[in-house]
Amino acid sequence: MKQNILQKQNNSTDHKTRAGKWGVGLMVLVLMAGGVAGFVFFGNKDSKSKSSGSTGLFSVRRGDLTISVTENGSIEALNSEDIKSEVEGRTTIISLVDEGTIITAEDVNNGKVLVELDSSQIQEKLTQQEISFLSEKAAYTEARESLDIQKKQNDSDIKAGVLKVRFSLMDLQKYLGQTVAEKILDMDKDAEVIKDEIAGMVESPELGGEALQRLRGLDGDISLRRQEIELAKSKLEWTKKLWIKEYVSQNDLEADKLDKERKDIAWQKARTAKDLFVRYEFPKEAEKLLSDYHEAKRELERIQARARSKLAQGQAKLDSTKARYLLQQERVSKLRKQVQACVIKAPSAGQVVYSSSTDEWARRNRPIEIGAEVRERQKIISIPDTSQMKVRIKIHETWVDKIKVGQRTRIVIAAFPDKVFSGKVLKKAPLADPREWLNPDLKVYSTDVSIEGTHEFIKTGMTAKVEVIIEELKDVLNVPIQSVVTREGLKVCYVAGDTGTEMREVDTGLFNDDFVEIKSGIKEGEKVLLSPPRLVKSESGQS
Repeated sequence: MKQNILQKQNNSTDHKTRAGKWGVGLMVLVLMAGGVAGFVFFGNKDSKSKSSGSTGLFSVRRGDLTISVTENGSIEALNSEDIKSEVEGRTTIISLVDEGTIITAEDVNNGKVLVELDSSQIQEKLTQQEISFLSEKAAYTEARESLDIQKKQNDSDIKAGVLKVRFSLMDLQKYLGQTVAEKILDMDKDAEVIKDEIAGMVESPELGGEALQRLRGLDGDISLRRQEIELAKSKLEWTKKLWIKEYVSQNDLEADKLDKERKDIAWQKARTAKDLFVRYEFPKEAEKLLSDYHEAKRELERIQARARSKLAQGQAKLDSTKARYLLQQERVSKLRKQVQACVIKAPSAGQVVYSSSTDEWARRNRPIEIGAEVRERQKIISIPDTSQMKVRIKIHETWVDKIKVGQRTRIVIAAFPDKVFSGKVLKKAPLADPREWLNPDLKVYSTDVSIEGTHEFIKTGMTAKVEVIIEELKDVLNVPIQSVVTREGLKVCYVAGDTGTEMREVDTGLFNDDFVEIKSGIKEGEKVLLSPPRLVKSESGQS
C-alpha cells in the first residue's frame, strides 16, 4: 500500500540512517516497542485494524508495498544561464544590474547590459598592439609583393637562359651543319679527343653550314687564282714573242711579267687562306660554338638554381612575415574580444541572481558588487529559467544502484507542505561527491529530479523532500521492518502463537523505510513481535 508522504514528513528524521543500515543487511538497534508501534500505526492507516490489539504484535498482511527512498534537497532551475567573466586575469566590476531584476525577451533583443567590467588597461594594450599589427601588415605586404616580383624575374631569367641555349645550338648547327653538329654533341669523350675529332670534321663529306660554305669559297678562290696564273703565263709568253719582233715595248713586257707575279702571289694567298681555315679557324670556331652551347646549358642550370634559391628565400621571408602578421592580428582580435567581453549583455530572459547569493563563503568574503574584483571564468550572475525547476538531492551509496533515470518521484516543498508535486529522475552523478571534513565516511551521489509543470510560486533555493519510487510491489506479504532481525547470520521473525513465541527464519525481499517484503517463512494473519527480544549471552555470547 502506498505510504502517505505527508504523514511520513513528520517522522523522517531517522529515515536516512535506518535506510543506510538496512541497506547493508542489518538492523543494529531496535526502537522501543511502544514508540515503534506508534510510528507504524501513524505511518500506515490500516496497521491498527490488522494488529492483534496488543501494541507489541503485528498481523502479517498481504497488500501493495511501495519501495522508495526519501531525501531532502534544494530547488534549482532546470535550465540556468551562467554569466562568467571572459576577461583574462583579474578585473573590476564598474557597473552591475540589481539582483532580482527581471530580464524580459525585449531586454534580450535590445541588448540590455547586465555587467560592465573595467577595460582601461585592455584598451591601452589594444592601442599598442594595433600599432605593431600595422607594422607587421606592411612588412607582410612588402614580402608578398617581393615574392611576386621574384617569381616574374625568375620566369624571365629562365626564359632568357632557355633561348640562349637554343640560339647557341642553332649557331653550332649553322656553322657545322645539323648532321655534323649532332655527331659532335653525341660524343661522350674527353676534351682533347673531341678537339681532334672536330679538327677532322673539316674533311667530312657531311660537313655543312657556314664552314662548308667558307671551305667552298676558299677552294673556288684557289681555283680562280690558278686559272688567272695560267692566263697571265700565256699572255706573258705571247708578249715575249711580240717583244722579240719589236711589236710591243719593253714596258709592255715588264707589265705582263708583273701581272703574272701578282697572280702567283694571289694564288699562294688563296692556298694559305684555306690552310689557315682548315688548321686553325675551323676548329677554333667549331670548338667555340660547342663551348658556347655547353656554357649556355650550364648557365641555364645556374639560372634555375638561383631562381629556386631566391624563390625559397622570398617564400621563407613571406612565411615569416605572414606568421608575425597573423600573430599580431590574432592578438588584436583577442584584445578586441576582451574589450567586448567587458560589457556583458543579457543572453536570455529570467531573473538576475548574484553568484555569491548561493554561496555562504562568497557572500561573506567575496560578494558580487560594484568595485569587486573578479577573475577569469568566475561566475558573476545566473539567470535561471523558472518555467522548469528541479530538485538536487544526494543519494546515499546504499541506494544509488537502485536509482534509475526516469523513475517517478513525489515531491513536497517545505514552503508548501500541503501540495505534492510529481517528477522524475533526470540524472545521477557517476562519482560520489567530494568528502565532507565533518563526515569523511559519508558517500553520497548528487541526483537531479524534475518538477513537472510550471509553478511561478516555486523559487530557487527552496527546500524540498523527494521520494523516489524505486518499485511498487502488488499483493505481497509484508511486516514492519523492525520485526525482522538477524540471528547468527539468518533473518528471523518472532511469531506469537498459543503456546508462546517462536523464532522463525524468513526470506525477505525488497523494503522501504517502514515495511519489508516477506517471501517465505511466515503466513498471512500470523502475528509477529514488533520488538523482537534482545539476545542474551547464553545464546550468542553477546548482550
